Amino acid sequence: MTFDEEWAAAKQSAGSAGGSSYDLVVTQDDLGAVGHEAFVIHGDLRKKTDVAGAGATARAAAECSTRNLAMGPELSATLSTWDSQVKTVLQMYAHISNHLDYSKKAHANDDEAIAASMRHRDGSAMSVSEIQRYVK
Repeated sequence: MTFDEEWAAAKQSAGSAGGSSYDLVVTQDDLGAVGHEAFVIHGDLRKKTDVAGAGATARAAAECSTRNLAMGPELSATLSTWDSQVKTVLQMYAHISNHLDYSKKAHANDDEAIAASMRHRDGSAMSVSEIQRYVK
């Protein structure tokens, strides 16, 4: 089964199980919760990892290198790889948090613009028949 076939089957199964034909439904609260969680994880990860390499591992690598032990450069390489991977994960969580914050604000602005466009100059709401013209 190809990815497209599997994806179509998964969408069909999810749609029929929930009685909905929508592909994805997300509320503002959902976006806010996920964005906040990504922000919290980013902060925790940043505090709990040795991103700068100034910890015990860096000192051990330096000490081993000073004593001409082959393990020193290898430990430094391991620390460098760890540092790179942690920074990548931090960027990922920051991107998720920032993007969801942006999406939440953009959708709120869109909702305001739509609401404003569906009012007359005097501020009164459009009639149902006027709104139906936009739907057709």
